[in-house]
Amino acid sequence: MGALHQIWRYPVKGIGAERLRAIDLAPGMPLPLDRAWAVLEEGGDASEGWRSCRNFLRGAKGPSLMAVTCRVDGDVIHFSHPDRPDISVLPGHDDTALFDWLAPIYPEARPKAVALVKSPPEGMSDAPFASISILNASSLRALGQKLGQPLDERRFRGNLWIDGFAPWEEFDLVGKTLEIGGAHLEIIERITRCRATEANPETGKRDANTLRALEDGWGHQDFGVYAMVRTGGTIKAGDVVTVP
Repeated sequence: MGALHQIWRYPVKGIGAERLRAIDLAPGMPLPLDRAWAVLEEGGDASEGWRSCRNFLRGAKGPSLMAVTCRVDGDVIHFSHPDRPDISVLPGHDDTALFDWLAPIYPEARPKAVALVKSPPEGMSDAPFASISILNASSLRALGQKLGQPLDERRFRGNLWIDGFAPWEEFDLVGKTLEIGGAHLEIIERITRCRATEANPETGKRDANTLRALEDGWGHQDFGVYAMVRTGGTIKAGDVVTVP
């Protein structure tokens, strides 16, 4: 038994983290407004539906994106970055303004932003299904000890952070169900990580070789698990987390 430590969502894939106190989950759906939009790069797949992360702007390609925070206010998303003035965007209307805002903090050598695409109902996470990522705060502390530095949760772009479990115990939960508040989530698979996790979310600079530390310490590059909502309900930070 543990507790729900933090709730996060990322309205635009790879661009902007928003912390929440509570949220309503629906069966077979992602966290509401999580990865609801994605910025397509030049040459990317412009078809409908879910597409691989390689088609979009993301932190693995441009680490400075990891320092973007955001706040949803109705239909408007407010973005902040330590090296840019704040901007407010109405997706589908202010897309060019967003691209101009992103340009100075994204590598010039990378393909430029060409479209803000709306995600399918299942969202646009790195998994091709309606996933919610669940991460273990104890595992984060263990990885931080291996690296010799504390690690910000935002490096891993997780939705739900749980605490009170042993380090890496989340991997043993694959195939099992977690009960959080009134919701039940089935743990589907482990999450293999990319270089986005190397960037400090305060600065947007790479300052921790997280992938090597995972490989050297535990023989893999996995951190966290993907889950699917089987029974909906309201969850809030501080809720008890159990494995029925």
